[in-house]
Amino acid sequence: MEGEAVAKEDFVQIKQINMTDSIVESVLDKFKERSEEGIKKYGVTLDRKDLNGLEWLTHLQEELMDATLYIEKLKKEL
Repeated sequence: MEGEAVAKEDFVQIKQINMTDSIVESVLDKFKERSEEGIKKYGVTLDRKDLNGLEWLTHLQEELMDATLYIEKLKKEL
């Protein structure tokens, strides 16, 4: 099981567990909110089939580049 993706059924079970970790709960809430915003803004989910692997990697690369810029900005403010 190590290294395997979490199946949708497993995630549903995880969500049903009474979480005691407020950080995990907060992150899960943010994932849900982000998903809902993306669906509203773009009208699709990550289940979309119109992008190939390279296009997904390009999206990831662009997001990581943005993250690097945010890190640099905050470092300069310290």
